Amino acid sequence: MTLQQKQKQEKDMHQNKQHIPVLLEQVLHSLSPKEGDSYLDLTAGYGGHAGAVLERTNNPSQTTLVDRDSSAIAVLKEQFGPKGVEIIQNDFFAASQQLLESGRTFDLMLADLGVSSPHLNEPSRGFALQQEGPLDMRMDQSQELDAAFIVNTYSEDDLTNLIKENSEEPKARTIARLIVQNRPFTTTTQLANIVSRAWPGHSRVHPATRTFQAIRIAVNEELSLLTKSLPLWIELLSPGGRLVVISFHSLEDRIVKQTFASLSGDRYDATLDLITKRPVTGDINELVFNPRARSAKLRAAAKINNRKGSIHAYSGKK
Repeated sequence: MTLQQKQKQEKDMHQNKQHIPVLLEQVLHSLSPKEGDSYLDLTAGYGGHAGAVLERTNNPSQTTLVDRDSSAIAVLKEQFGPKGVEIIQNDFFAASQQLLESGRTFDLMLADLGVSSPHLNEPSRGFALQQEGPLDMRMDQSQELDAAFIVNTYSEDDLTNLIKENSEEPKARTIARLIVQNRPFTTTTQLANIVSRAWPGHSRVHPATRTFQAIRIAVNEELSLLTKSLPLWIELLSPGGRLVVISFHSLEDRIVKQTFASLSGDRYDATLDLITKRPVTGDINELVFNPRARSAKLRAAAKINNRKGSIHAYSGKK
């Protein structure tokens, strides 16, 4: 690594540490961490939630932080490695399988889905549609599939289905046709400008937002990994353990809601008690200083411990 590269990495790490964890107060309320609890953060990112939880559990040797982004892993190792925290670089499905095979269970678990602020703030990662960067969108930069491959090689039918299924974009067919007619694309702004033609005069929300979401989900297999991982997360919970999932769009939230509903309720085979009867969102104070919280929805559940009373439902209001 050259001196210039090292200086850039150090600068990025410093900036990433400034990442504001979303719905932090609500996460802590729902997890209710206590001294000695074990903790698994399945999307640890830059450690905002993890640091706050660890202050309360004071149990680094029974804490595991997972992320598939190498930049995030570098920050986590610097911040938590010296404390004895276990850090795993992998996607949360593969990491969950690994932990289950090792016979691990946890008292507290968190999954903060979607992209982090550093992803969106760094044009070179290719997530931001209004900043020019390469068509990348990979959370794990070691994987081969990136946004450029999807945009420049998929057929019109495949692009239509991908955009419709991953974003519920009503003009998916029109956008797919525009992409095919105008490719190849090399940058995010090129793609965003072409997609915008499908929504002339539409300015409240950038017209390429849903398409970028759809491509990003496809690149990172976000919905399929979430669907496969949720049952594993329930298995990884200790009896009485608590799981919190934060989603950022209706497709993710629907998967979490349906999974929790299928495993809870007043029946003999229920394995979960719902901590949140409906999704918890950010309060007005957080929305002012942390815009990412605007679309965040938190759901939480506890693993039933021999039916010794149900968990008090949390509405997000004090």
